[in-house]
Amino acid sequence: MPPTPQRRRLARRLAAGAAVLATAAGVTLTATAPPAGADSGRAHRPAGTVDVQLLSFNDFHGNLEPPQGSSGTVEELQADGTKKTVPAGGVEYLAQSLRTARKGHPYSVTAAAGDMIGASPLLSGLFHDEPTIEAMNKLGLDVTSVGNHEFDEGRTELTRMQRGGCHPKDGCYEKGKTFQGADFPYLAANVTDDRTGKPILKPYTVWQHKGVKIGFIGVTLKGTPDIVNADGVKDLTFHDEVATINKYAKVLDRQGVKAIVALIHEGGLPASTSYNYDCDSPGPGAGISGPIVDIAKHVSPQVDALVTGHTHQSYTCTIPDPAGHPRTVTSAASYGRLYTDTTLTYDRRTHDIVRTAVHGPHATNHVVDRTQPKAPDMTSLIARWNKLAAPVANKPVGYISADINGRGAGTPEEPLGDLIADAQLAATQDAGKGGAQLALMNPGGIRSDLAYKASGAEGDGVVTYAEAFTVQPFTNMTNVVDLTGAQLLAALQQQVSGPNEASPKVLQISRGLTYTLDMTKQGAARVVTDSIKVAGSPLDPAKTYRVAMNEFLAGGGDGFPALKQGTNKYVGPSDLDALTAYLTAHSTPTSPLAPPKADRITLLK
Repeated sequence: MPPTPQRRRLARRLAAGAAVLATAAGVTLTATAPPAGADSGRAHRPAGTVDVQLLSFNDFHGNLEPPQGSSGTVEELQADGTKKTVPAGGVEYLAQSLRTARKGHPYSVTAAAGDMIGASPLLSGLFHDEPTIEAMNKLGLDVTSVGNHEFDEGRTELTRMQRGGCHPKDGCYEKGKTFQGADFPYLAANVTDDRTGKPILKPYTVWQHKGVKIGFIGVTLKGTPDIVNADGVKDLTFHDEVATINKYAKVLDRQGVKAIVALIHEGGLPASTSYNYDCDSPGPGAGISGPIVDIAKHVSPQVDALVTGHTHQSYTCTIPDPAGHPRTVTSAASYGRLYTDTTLTYDRRTHDIVRTAVHGPHATNHVVDRTQPKAPDMTSLIARWNKLAAPVANKPVGYISADINGRGAGTPEEPLGDLIADAQLAATQDAGKGGAQLALMNPGGIRSDLAYKASGAEGDGVVTYAEAFTVQPFTNMTNVVDLTGAQLLAALQQQVSGPNEASPKVLQISRGLTYTLDMTKQGAARVVTDSIKVAGSPLDPAKTYRVAMNEFLAGGGDGFPALKQGTNKYVGPSDLDALTAYLTAHSTPTSPLAPPKADRITLLK
């Protein structure tokens, strides 16, 4: 979910490090010296081949410090069928994991599938994600695609992330230091400038080391304009993922680059939430659904592996390409909790990746566990930026009696979602402040949980400004609009129909609104119309209601065109200010706020 215009960024020159040689259509990366060690090929590797280690991750979202609550854990399936929760994530551990994994692999490349920045915790977001780009440079990221969140603050700020330069409004954060930008290329093959018709960043790059060449093509989901603010994607066109990848696969092939990996910021939904679930049981790719399945089935056989993201899920699947050859499709969850290690067997004779049942790419997801040593340079980086953030970050804004789960709730209605909706209602319900009667919140805008356990020295149960920022990092302004009962009904139906039918986006609702959601039915029929009540009275299609929501939803974002029909708009405080004000007003150290019951939506399934 996007930020407000006041958090926009500007750009400078397109940086190319000494290891990056720009070409007319792409970028060539020459690998730096790898760690010492023999070629660690698998047993019985075909003659004339070398194994290339592809390390990948996705959806980091500026989580430099270990994420709190369920956002900082992964689920591990045990041999006896039980599941174990494992703490994971934090860039100190991610960097250490990647560096350890590279040992003994002369051919190793690290790639990502977008959303490295955006929707970030305060430590990164307060500084327009410069700390995250710096961390990615240090841990050796070679290339990434853009994701939808790279456009949160607009094209010019994305360009600044690539090229460097100080923020146009906030300036340079450290005396005598200018932000250097990303040492790695951001790839945006399917995002073109409406004026020139050309990609706004490089469409592809070629990594090479000791005669081995691997091309990387980077795309974000075609639907990016539907899930970011219109200002962030103004004068840009987002093209079909498959058509774009196939186009540049041909370009690379004509340049003699036969080994190709696609970095795709679009993903799937595995049948299990366990990171080590066998996606290929009972058959190739049988355990995954969602947009990536159709993409994988149509991307050219010239592409040898797909690194994906966006859904924040973990999977390593084998989905046959259009020619019937096995091809890996991977995703490493989110927030740096996992990384994927894929072995690509490169044939020096054909210059291509061997893809057979025996010698084809093999991928495994690994936990970024917190029992290993921390990477010292990342510890120093975090300490340096924390010192700058401390005056703002450590301020207490409220008190809670237990975890209030948001993204980690695992249910359509989240306790934290109810809290946020209540906060927006409270901020706008007075007649002179919008006169709201109810509030709606999109679930994708809730980026974390509120954890009872202290993240620092503030004490258990204390909610700091930094923790509230992590939950609501976009600083969207609240809007209050007039909606008829018919329009409100249409919005509720759009949660589970149209673009949202396959993967529902259930709005979080404030007190005063209740209804039943029947998931045994299809499409709009899932909303039980005669169950909808506002302040205890049945919804009247002809009546006008004052409804609060963030500006992203008010613009029809996330597949809610009915909300865009609102009139008589009033602009209230930012969503973050509404949340912190609510926490302060409704909690004290001796009377902390308890988690809402999350009983406003009756779910039938």
